[in-house]
Amino acid sequence: MGSIAKKGLQQYLLQLQHHPLRTKAITAGVLSAISDIVSQKLTGIQKLQIRRLLLKVLLGAVYLGPFGHFLHTILDKIFKGKKDSKTVAKKVLVEQLTASPWNNLVFMLYYGLVVEGRPWMQVKSKIKTDYPKVQYTSWTFWPVLGWINHQYVPLHLRVIFHSLVAFVWGIFLNLQARSVALPKAK
Repeated sequence: MGSIAKKGLQQYLLQLQHHPLRTKAITAGVLSAISDIVSQKLTGIQKLQIRRLLLKVLLGAVYLGPFGHFLHTILDKIFKGKKDSKTVAKKVLVEQLTASPWNNLVFMLYYGLVVEGRPWMQVKSKIKTDYPKVQYTSWTFWPVLGWINHQYVPLHLRVIFHSLVAFVWGIFLNLQARSVALPKAK
């Protein structure tokens, strides 16, 4: 069994080396799917909502994986691949002041408008109410992980590390973004 896992990991790393964007996009899509399945079960959904699941896979594969790929590539170019503490702090700060607020907003918009199909006014109200809490929580959770990512994880594995952690973060966002308590439009 160990040799099968080792061969699988070797093949994955080979794909990551030869097709980095595609591999990161697929990985983000798969982890988004698993995160959504867990979220659905945690919220008491008995029958898996396939449409919702596929829309979350789409978000991970088309947006989150590629966004992370280019973000980390650009940050490494801007900061010339340096890993000293001052540079890592700058990378984390840039990431937390730009990508973090943007990605949380995109997720909440996408979830409300596309996944749940809610009217704009309900989604806007939900974001106005919950976005500050989501972003505050993000700023207490992600900077430490960003530091670890930029300091210790090689560039080609940063999106994968981020996607693995985002698996847990996605469950939190799913639970926050749900509009179960919102009344239907009149």
